[in-house]
Order: sequence, then C-alpha cells, then structure tokens
Amino acid sequence: MFQETITAQPVIEAGRFVLRPLRRSDAGLISLYTADKRVAEGTRAIPHPLPPGATEAYIARAQGADRREDVWALDGSGQGLAEVLGVVSLTRIEPDQSEVGFWVAPGFWNTGFASEAVAALVAANPHDSRTLFAEVFQDNPGSARVLSNCGFDYLGDAESWSVARGARVPTWTYLRKM
Repeated sequence: MFQETITAQPVIEAGRFVLRPLRRSDAGLISLYTADKRVAEGTRAIPHPLPPGATEAYIARAQGADRREDVWALDGSGQGLAEVLGVVSLTRIEPDQSEVGFWVAPGFWNTGFASEAVAALVAANPHDSRTLFAEVFQDNPGSARVLSNCGFDYLGDAESWSVARGARVPTWTYLRKM
C-alpha cells in the first residue's frame, strides 16, 4: 500500500459547517456517536462496543505527522449546530488516488450533511487526487446516494470486513474521476 506522509490539512468551508482537522476536545462527541451500534456497523473500522481509549487513539493517529489519512470533523458550531456532526476522511492509496470515508451522527441523518461534506471535500481535493474511490455497505443505500449525489460512479460489488459486525459485508464500490 502507498505510504506518504501528509503534512498540511486545510480547513474546508462546506456551507452549514466547516470541515476542520480533529482535535482532542472532539473525543467526547465522537465517542458518544460511535458508541451507537448503527454508526459502528456502517463502517469498516469502528468496533462495537467501543473500547476505552479507542477514540483518543483515533484522534492521535489523525493528528500524527506520519498519518496517511486526513480526517475532518463536520463542525457546525459557527452556525449554531453541534461542534461535531460527523467525520469525513481521505486516505491516500496511491500518489494520485485517495479513498473517501464518512459517517454522520444518527441525530443528523437525512439532513444532507454527509452529501455536503463529501461535496466540499471533492471540490477542495486537498490531496490533488486524479481519482477518488469510496465503498459503502450494500445495506446502507443512504450512503450510496451520498456518493451518487457527489458525482461518484458505481464500479461494482465487492465485500469488506466490518469490525463491529465481525464479518465480511457486501459493498458497492464507487469511483470519481477528478
């Protein structure tokens, strides 16, 4: 797998919120949201139940100078919303290819926040990627709509391991040429 150190992570305007790098003070809300089984089971990597210290370790990795993934909080505090509404990430998989990941807290589902966050990330293209990939579990059609709404094209079916589910889960894979 491609390894490159990512040094600068911009703040990205997204309309009703900003995408900003994670900070230690986000741990409480991220822990609260990711402790929800529905959020954990919608991702590949979030365990359920959430072990003590997992969120703090995640934030520390996201802040590390040797990271290969940039993670942004959807911060709505400037608009009177929650300081963390969810997260969106971009992981380098090749010098000019990155993978998009995202989740939104259940209290903010069906608000358009995920589509807004992914659209802002695509528009900013902070990794200067030529191609963006994403995958969603097939039992999460809402996340598939987010990708379609943001100009991603369906590539095909696959499967990925879900830590929370303890199983391989069918996925839909998407691609966006920049």
